[in-house]
Amino acid sequence: MTSPGPEAVGPRPKDAPWPRLTGGLPGTGGRLKDMPEDFRVEEVPAFAPTGTGEHLWLWVEKRGRETAEVARALARAAGVDMREVGYAGLKDRQAVTRQAFTVPWRAAGLPGDLGLEGVQVLRTERTERKLRAGQLWGNAFSVRLREVATPEAAPAVLERLGRFGLPNYFGPQRFGRGGDNAARGRALLLGQRLPGRVDRLQRRLYLSAYQALLFNRALAARLVSGQYGRALLGDVLRKADSGGLFLCQDVAMDQPRVDTLEVSPTGPMFGWKVKPLPTGAVGEAEAQLLEAEGLPEGALRSGKGETEGARRPYAVPVGAVEMGQEGQDVWLSFRLPRGSYATVLLDEVVKPDAPLVGPAQTD
Repeated sequence: MTSPGPEAVGPRPKDAPWPRLTGGLPGTGGRLKDMPEDFRVEEVPAFAPTGTGEHLWLWVEKRGRETAEVARALARAAGVDMREVGYAGLKDRQAVTRQAFTVPWRAAGLPGDLGLEGVQVLRTERTERKLRAGQLWGNAFSVRLREVATPEAAPAVLERLGRFGLPNYFGPQRFGRGGDNAARGRALLLGQRLPGRVDRLQRRLYLSAYQALLFNRALAARLVSGQYGRALLGDVLRKADSGGLFLCQDVAMDQPRVDTLEVSPTGPMFGWKVKPLPTGAVGEAEAQLLEAEGLPEGALRSGKGETEGARRPYAVPVGAVEMGQEGQDVWLSFRLPRGSYATVLLDEVVKPDAPLVGPAQTD
């Protein structure tokens, strides 16, 4: 499979800074998320409940509610501390979502109605383990785009994303409503004081947003250079099935695996502990990206456990893609691995004047 060249990326509007993989293809237009029912998300669990054990597994549907609201309601109904409620990922408020929660089995007998409008417990079963953050494969999405101008544009975009994978950008919502979380994260690493009180959660959000911004810049450079979808000598490659990392030492051997999305080149979530690191020209390019930020030596280590670092795949597979049309509306359904953003895929399809901000991350 031939990787897409720079000409495939196409121009990018000034207010939407990240180049698209399908920039050379037209978009559909249309409106996203007029109402929660237009955006449906269902977790794809990493493992099923076992039927026995010391925890109660609950399959919950929510509409117009945040995950934390449901967790608090479960804790109240079960008579347990909030910390004993488990869930694998956060789901957006403005959507209809289905996800799993766990509570200790001693809390059995929870009511089907948790006293929250828009929340329903669909199924319960015993299981052996409390759910932890990140314990899911990904999410299945069903999205309605309203008043679509050119629905015939969608198949070509989806075909390219299916062949090369979705560019694994962090979506705009990662950077906060004002878009300034990354700047605050950089300021923290520079030892600058931020206005107001910064609690532990905010600090983690700001630092991770800064790491995400640098990753997006590295991915954008890969796309613009025409090296997206190519294994480069010295790349850190990631196995899609296990998440294992290894260095590319033989391009001819590794490129076929990249072509099938069995493995993907990775980009930096810069940190002080992450290994392995890329070598050769790839390592030099990442070092230059970080050097341009002007961080003093040891700045990343000052973030402690919040900036240990990681490697994130540049491309992720898009699965179970289907498309339907109802008048001027288009339904899209697809699956993404956890940690990827549905709004990034929808941005490729719709190509709005500004980046889509909505329910997005598949964590």
